[in-house]
Amino acid sequence: MEKGNYTLVTQFILLGFSDHPGDLQVILFLMFLVIYIMTVVGNLGIILLIKVESRLHTPMYFFLSHLSLIDICYSSSITPNLLMGTASAVKSICFFACAVQMYLFIMFVVAESFLLAAMAYDRYVAICNPLLYTVIMSKNVCIFLVISSYLWGIICALVHTISAFRLPFCGNIVNHFFCDVVPVLTLSCSDTQLNKMLLFIFATFVESSTIIIILMSYTLIIVCVSKIHSSEGKCKAFSTCASHFTAISVFHVTILLIYCQPNAIHGRNSNRITSVFYTMVIPMLNPLIYSLRNKEVKGAFQRLVKRKVFSPSTC
Repeated sequence: MEKGNYTLVTQFILLGFSDHPGDLQVILFLMFLVIYIMTVVGNLGIILLIKVESRLHTPMYFFLSHLSLIDICYSSSITPNLLMGTASAVKSICFFACAVQMYLFIMFVVAESFLLAAMAYDRYVAICNPLLYTVIMSKNVCIFLVISSYLWGIICALVHTISAFRLPFCGNIVNHFFCDVVPVLTLSCSDTQLNKMLLFIFATFVESSTIIIILMSYTLIIVCVSKIHSSEGKCKAFSTCASHFTAISVFHVTILLIYCQPNAIHGRNSNRITSVFYTMVIPMLNPLIYSLRNKEVKGAFQRLVKRKVFSPSTC
């Protein structure tokens, strides 16, 4: 450890969006609040619908329910604290809460990356091997893929959180709206090259491995679909993948821009805007792009409403 003037930090100050005028702060608060409510309601609705509708008890919707759970969790690890900081002058977060926030955020983001790759593989099997789909994507295989996604998230989160918060800090003003790895590392008095290298290595591994799985799955899907003679069949096959591919493209591009550049200059404004997009906007959009455009989900929702409305009342 390098010797220097450092103090025992017990809390951090999150600057967030404090450089904006008061009127804009109110607008930002209302916008973040609406986004968060839509995120929780939309994803929770998807989870409940999949649970109660037996026709949705398939691998595709099993993965989707966990994706919705992850979106709720990692949005909830950041947004409530951001709302409190935006609504009041108190923008502090205690040392332990900052560490927990970083841990939960990394865990769920990494888990989502691997889960999206598992969903891409699921689409490949469903389209290219429909007769063997139930055999290949058995219940045990689906559970293994989901547990593996969470385990990778736990491992990455432990490595980055422990290595970051064991360092001495010279200041406590975090140049961000949540305890992200890089803004916290900039407060350390000691050499953080090892931490940044670990961040680059893990982020590159997670991104490269999941992107390879996704690209291979979709390449094989395109080859398989190109052999279909019916234009209607091609459209149906591509329609089941279009939303998923759009979502993963946006998600991975933002991750790559922020975490997979070893010598990147992390600009405050650009980083915050990008972070808002993938920490709040993408979790809100996922129920829309994965489910509301899906005929099976809409049909399940309509059947559920009819059962509730037209079912005979009991005394």
